[in-house]
Amino acid sequence: MTDLIAHNLAPIMFVTVMALLLLGYPVAFTLAAGGLAFFVLGVEFSSISPEIHLFWPLLQSHPDRFFGGIMSNETLLAVPFFTFMGIILERSRMAEDLLDTIGQLFGPVRGGVAYAVVLVGALLGATTGVVAASVMAMGLISLPVMLRYSYDRSFATGTIAASGTLAQIVPPSLVLIVMADQLGRSVGDMYIGALYPSLLVIAAYCLYVFVMTLIRPKAAPAMPAEARTLGNGVISLFVMVAVAVALYFIGYHFLFTTLGDAWRLVAAMVFGVLVVYLVAIANDRMKLNLLSRLSQQVIIVLVPPLALIFLVLGTIFLGIATPTEGGAMGATGALILALAKGRLDLRSLKNALDSTTKLSAFVMMILMGARVFSLTFYGINGNVWIEDLLTGLPGGEYGFLIVVTIIVFILGCFLDFFEIAFIMVPLLVAPAQALGIDLIWFGIILGLNLQTSFLTPPFGFSLFYLRSVTPAGEWTDKGTGRIMQGVRTLQIYKGIIPYIAIQFLVILAVIFFPQLVTHYKDDVVTVDPDSVTIEMPSFGGNVDDPFSLDFGDSSEGSGGDDPFALPDLGDSPSDSGASGNDGLNLDDPPSLNFN
Repeated sequence: MTDLIAHNLAPIMFVTVMALLLLGYPVAFTLAAGGLAFFVLGVEFSSISPEIHLFWPLLQSHPDRFFGGIMSNETLLAVPFFTFMGIILERSRMAEDLLDTIGQLFGPVRGGVAYAVVLVGALLGATTGVVAASVMAMGLISLPVMLRYSYDRSFATGTIAASGTLAQIVPPSLVLIVMADQLGRSVGDMYIGALYPSLLVIAAYCLYVFVMTLIRPKAAPAMPAEARTLGNGVISLFVMVAVAVALYFIGYHFLFTTLGDAWRLVAAMVFGVLVVYLVAIANDRMKLNLLSRLSQQVIIVLVPPLALIFLVLGTIFLGIATPTEGGAMGATGALILALAKGRLDLRSLKNALDSTTKLSAFVMMILMGARVFSLTFYGINGNVWIEDLLTGLPGGEYGFLIVVTIIVFILGCFLDFFEIAFIMVPLLVAPAQALGIDLIWFGIILGLNLQTSFLTPPFGFSLFYLRSVTPAGEWTDKGTGRIMQGVRTLQIYKGIIPYIAIQFLVILAVIFFPQLVTHYKDDVVTVDPDSVTIEMPSFGGNVDDPFSLDFGDSSEGSGGDDPFALPDLGDSPSDSGASGNDGLNLDDPPSLNFN
């Protein structure tokens, strides 16, 4: 019996720790306690099983693993920056302004409010990056409007819950930061790789809304004319967009030609958008009537968050800033936006700092528990057990990716995404590398899967967030004064099923079309070592090439005036001062030829 336990200690440890997590024990303490308990067992069983490589002095490595691998990790600095930025933007009620304005913009279209929810969810994901803030804000603001205009309850709640989870995959995302850290890859590459998949998810959500308006038009009606308080004026908006594009080209090709390519692009974009924004502000303050109310409001409301997104992501993609520096600029930009709107006070700032500190400490504690767990698990060859288990699956890399997707999906029904990222991802790196899988591609697939985990019952956090702000019983609509029926939990669960199916389709698309992610490598210049040839120089007289070697002046025989010159080596003493093909001369400098 003892031999059996010793030889199967890795699967026993893994199953035990996962079972404790599913029972609801605190993650950080469960990982640390499990790691220490099985460390003791591993040391005792090390004399029985040659597969176990644990001994007591290994415990002394934990302080260095904590401070060297976690506390000194610059990648994780982005976590508090982006968290702080998101909380400040939530306190500034940016979601409320965006939902109201974009809802008015799409109001005349069937399903217009649903389109607005998806697009605002994407914008909030690219700015706040916090699922709870996005879902609760849209639930409080958009759900009453959707129910007021007779939207299907399941469709409305499902759209809000799913759109709020876009914060998990749209850069900058905490999931992508954690994923990059655990996979040992660049956060910038992870952001670039996530760009097309995140746009694909947004497009798929919009396509589903469009299909619903075709097959069930009563489930997503247009906003009535009396509710569109900003009126019409889309043509005015298109004109201003055309003006901004024209100003961009003028700035890029004529005004900022002396700047480098990246800064030239930034300056031209800022020039075009800033002029249009200032025109909208002047039109509003001075009552110039140059723009329609709708155009004016859309520009004033949309430009600041879009500028913030570009400040963070644009500088990262252009190579001007690192992700950590981008997060710092984003946090500063969020403070400026909140201050400009008059929605920043000492209390809000204190609450934002408290929440940021708690979340950062939460992440660090889980990471420390994961470090204790991993030391023991690797010491009992758990990584080898996982690698043998997953690399032996049929189907090669595609079989591995599909099985991992199913496993992570099931775990996502019960565990938080931080727990999955810190426990499962490090164990999956070795099998993925053994199969030749690009780790950025693998990380995006896992990120999409973790986004889905927010929607899956029974513990989908997005569902809980929406349930907390959704009236369960009868309520009075403030807009119309009507008594409205409440929303049942079953209706929320029913509404997210189509979006879970969409998530799976997107994951499959990313698996079978890796180019959606691997385009991040397009600009990287690689050299095939097999194509490199080295051409050796011939030896002869002096060479004018500055990189050649001179073996002395032929007329002097001993190097002339150069004290460091070497004497000319001829075939015989009589040739020491002669020139010709027999002397040492570099007629052809060394060169590398890349075929």
